[in-house]
Amino acid sequence: MASTSFLFLHVLVVFTLARMAFSDLSDDFYEDICPEALPTIKRVVEDAVRQERRMGASLLRLHFHDCFVNGCDASILLDQTSIIDSEKTSRANNNSVRGFEVIDKIKSEVDKVCGRPVVSCADILAVAARDSVVALHGPTWEVQLGRRDSTTASRTTANNDIPTPSMDLPALIDNFKKQGLDEEDLVALSGGHTLGFAQCFTFRNRTYNETNNIDSTFASQRQANCPRSGGDSNLAPLDPTPALFDSKYFSNLVSKKGLLHSDQALFSGGETDELVKTYSTNLRTFSKDFAESMIKMGNIKPLTGNQGQIRVDCRKVN
Repeated sequence: MASTSFLFLHVLVVFTLARMAFSDLSDDFYEDICPEALPTIKRVVEDAVRQERRMGASLLRLHFHDCFVNGCDASILLDQTSIIDSEKTSRANNNSVRGFEVIDKIKSEVDKVCGRPVVSCADILAVAARDSVVALHGPTWEVQLGRRDSTTASRTTANNDIPTPSMDLPALIDNFKKQGLDEEDLVALSGGHTLGFAQCFTFRNRTYNETNNIDSTFASQRQANCPRSGGDSNLAPLDPTPALFDSKYFSNLVSKKGLLHSDQALFSGGETDELVKTYSTNLRTFSKDFAESMIKMGNIKPLTGNQGQIRVDCRKVN
């Protein structure tokens, strides 16, 4: 009986601590201190996506790569200094992540309407990701707000924790589990690849060396723009409609046309096959699950209260 009571108390404490970690996040955090903050972010994001449709995927990816490295704290935005080990030069991000200028513009505009720096760069990343998806006809969701910005970055952690295009399913499941995300989150969030492009070096090995789980015609088409050597930065769409949030990413996987090895791993005879099939024919279910998983991802280890800071410039510590 005593051991049962202790176990219950332990579970209660863990649950309470988990809730306390997010207790300072709320969807109306800026309602009183700067009601124009969210409309301003939306306006700048819509303008950026209107100018370049690809930017929507880029802003979504910035948030994802931020959250997977010590939580959603805008550490990905910090430039290299003598004391900052910038994540921008990590393997997953170097010459790849983009959209920093849009975040700078948002920060400038938001601070202007708010009269002072009250909106964190971490919250800007989270809201910009949501608004980018909406701008490309995807679902909306209530972004939990009140994150603060880190004063450190870690290229080493970025190298270790951001999933790679060569991962197979067990590695992907473990990678997401480390962030408190389950298999449904893995499949739903991977569906973010319904938007955007990938560079040749990320899918070269798949299109030339894999045979069992790739459509041969699709492989030939990709090879046409991705030679065996050179052309590393040549782009290919992650699904047939890279500027539209739809379910074709999953239809592609069912047809063995996943661009990255890590994409096709989701439909390769493993435990995620059925969910991929479901999403491939049911956009509403995918959209709902994607929104829920984005909220969950956005809650990874936020800095709140007196932790961290509100940066004046998203690229450097105050």
